[in-house]
Amino acid sequence: MANIYDARRYGKIAFLIASAAVVALFLYFSDSLIRDLSIVERERMQIWADATKEIVSATTLADDSAPAADIDFLLSIIQSNTTIPVLLTDADGNILQQRNFTMPVAEPASAIGLPYDSRNIEFLAKKLEKLRNSTNVIEIEISPGVAQYLYYEDSTLLRRLSIYPYVQLMVMLAFIAVVYFAVLSTKKAEQNKVWVGLSKETAHQLGTPISSLMAWMELLPDMGVDADTLAEMNKDVNRLSTIASRFSKIGSVPAMSPENLNSIVGDAVSYMSTRISPRITLTYTPFAGIASVNACPPLLAWVIENLIKNAVDAMNGSGAIDVTVGSTPLGAFIEVSDTGKGISRKNQKTIFNPGYTTKSRGWGLGLTLAKRIVEQYHNGRIFVKQSAPGAGTTFRIELPASATS
Repeated sequence: MANIYDARRYGKIAFLIASAAVVALFLYFSDSLIRDLSIVERERMQIWADATKEIVSATTLADDSAPAADIDFLLSIIQSNTTIPVLLTDADGNILQQRNFTMPVAEPASAIGLPYDSRNIEFLAKKLEKLRNSTNVIEIEISPGVAQYLYYEDSTLLRRLSIYPYVQLMVMLAFIAVVYFAVLSTKKAEQNKVWVGLSKETAHQLGTPISSLMAWMELLPDMGVDADTLAEMNKDVNRLSTIASRFSKIGSVPAMSPENLNSIVGDAVSYMSTRISPRITLTYTPFAGIASVNACPPLLAWVIENLIKNAVDAMNGSGAIDVTVGSTPLGAFIEVSDTGKGISRKNQKTIFNPGYTTKSRGWGLGLTLAKRIVEQYHNGRIFVKQSAPGAGTTFRIELPASATS
């Protein structure tokens, strides 16, 4: 059974690695697409700069040799840029022209870019300062010793594409999380139905032979069976009845009442002390006062007995088990410590999973049911407080105080 959970653990690791690889690949291709589009935009700006140079040169030199068709073509290149915000400045940083910026104050477009409203001038100055610290600049050599500079921002499309992969990634992660928790909830509900059905069916199947045994117990005195033997047999029959009652309570809301934890744990330890190897020392340290908790005594005693049985199995026939009851600021605790073989850190949470067991015989349901009884019925928690291979294990149960304590 343990190998099933090892396989699941490795499967989760493999899934995480595969998911990380897919995400990395997705981001790589998205980044490549953005870089390619950025290069295309720079090439467009270079063409725009060349067109600007030709137009300025023709205007400055009054070159009548340039055909009107060529001038119109160059102007069409300038006007075709409707998506990339650009600033054209002279060598001293004076703004000569701007295109495609959303200005704070609406005003008619100006071929030279001036005069502007003072708020627009301040806006463009801030944009220019920001663009000077970027790589989006192209120098235009109008003539020897005369230069202009073209600054441009990424287009709206490029900016949107640059954040689109991360938006899509967040949507993917949210979708995966919703699916994961939905599957987890469905699986947990199905498991609960299985364990509840199994428990109730076990109680039902035990009911008939227990009733028959009780009837036989009434006849045995007339058959000459001695009183001591009858007393021990009666203990075992009553024990079977208690076990059947415990199974029948799984899946239904048990009756809870304020109980003295010392008494519940003491009875469980007393019962187990006569049923374990004499080479195992079982000691019990009750709380000095009254540890009052809301509890269902048969179910909580079942948890203690189960922990003691597991401790016995972990010690291979000899060792020591210490059971302690104490108080916490919010209630009380029970600790069951042994000197057994211990539990590795990676298995300290797995041991509560249904079907997990290291024994050749067993269903691996004991700790699963114990966790259900403590956490769902008693609103407490059960966990491995400390353990290490070869150094024993300590289980701790924490329970809230009763309302009347």
